[in-house]
Amino acid sequence: MLRSASLRLALAFAALFVFSSSLLVGALWWTTSGYLDREINAVILSEANALADQSRAIGLPGLIEAVRRRVAESRDDKAIYLLADPALRPLVGNISAWPAQVGRAAGAYEADVERNGEVHRARLVHYILPAGLHLLVGRDIQDRVAVRNAIFDALLWGGLIAVLIGAFAGIVFRRLVITRVAAIGQAASAIVGGNLRDRVPVAGSGDEFDALAGTINQLLAQIERLIDGVRNVSNAIAHDLRTPLAETRARLEELLRKRPPPEATFPAIEDTVEDIDRLIGVFNALLRLAEIDSSVRRAGFARVDLADVVRSVAELYQPAAEAKGISFACDAATVMVDGDPSLLAQAIGNLVDNAVKYAPGGSAIAVAVTHDAAGARVVVRDSGPGIPDAEKPKVTERFYRGDASRSAPGVGLGLSLVQAVAALHGGRLELADNNPGLAATLFLPSRVNGPK
Repeated sequence: MLRSASLRLALAFAALFVFSSSLLVGALWWTTSGYLDREINAVILSEANALADQSRAIGLPGLIEAVRRRVAESRDDKAIYLLADPALRPLVGNISAWPAQVGRAAGAYEADVERNGEVHRARLVHYILPAGLHLLVGRDIQDRVAVRNAIFDALLWGGLIAVLIGAFAGIVFRRLVITRVAAIGQAASAIVGGNLRDRVPVAGSGDEFDALAGTINQLLAQIERLIDGVRNVSNAIAHDLRTPLAETRARLEELLRKRPPPEATFPAIEDTVEDIDRLIGVFNALLRLAEIDSSVRRAGFARVDLADVVRSVAELYQPAAEAKGISFACDAATVMVDGDPSLLAQAIGNLVDNAVKYAPGGSAIAVAVTHDAAGARVVVRDSGPGIPDAEKPKVTERFYRGDASRSAPGVGLGLSLVQAVAALHGGRLELADNNPGLAATLFLPSRVNGPK
């Protein structure tokens, strides 16, 4: 129980409450007590000085009569008077004996006196008069002692009750916390056990635990997506690499078995090199995607003129488009963005490469750069077969290839890389119908600047 942070916190707050209450009550008592002490001392000194002056003026018989009259006529039952002989034997007064705690020396004392068969606390002033007489004047302060004891008892019981309430609240709070934390622990245990479909229950109260549960559930969903992505990528890699590797092995095995002359060997070697280049391209694309996903490439961000990037890509692909009889138009407005120029060039190049690859001869490709208050857009339009609406959400998955692209060369990483580059730059890839064909838009957010 004492290892519970909630219980320790509740007890700490209870102790703080008791300590602060004690300080407050103590300060009030000290201020009030000091004021009352000054008032009592002033009254005692006034009475004592008056009787001492009378003793010098009227002598011992007059003093005895004055003390007797004060005892008889005083309506203040707190006043204390005692006149004693040199042996401290009482002569007249309202207490029966000289207090044991008051010495023979003159001065102020606080002592216990017996009054009406009860022992009370009193504050006293001792005067030594001529002829060795002793005069004791004071006031009963037993009510102050009772108040002080009542305050002390109240603090003691209040502190005990506060600690008990704090302990009870800590136990209740601990149970509530344990219930919510246990649910989070179960979800974590499920992750350790490999079950990523469990989620932390949300109570619906909107408190911090619900916020934490929501964050953890988002984390679990993201982990599940990543693991599914890794599993899918692994399967896709195994599937896509198995065919070229098998073809390469079969081709080399055929060369070893038949051992043809060199002029017949070179074409087979060229085909093998093409298969190996294809494999290397797959791995290079995966490595580039891994760099992008880890945000390592953010270190290469700089101010880039998006128009220059688009024009350089257009110059690279325009000859290939013209070789297929495709008209190629480029309209690039100058727009400055923050980004990695090589990644932006590769992403735009992938969009243009797909357009050139799938657009039929005699059609047209248009590349444009626009900007507004929201950001910049690079739009690539072609007149190819396009992408069905059902496949648009899937084509950015790694190694996914739609029905229209299965016969075309490629491994299904082009749009995945474009999507990753867009996400790295805080943007997105939008795919829409061009009727006919596809309109692919690379959107970069509002960190852009307009024309220079």
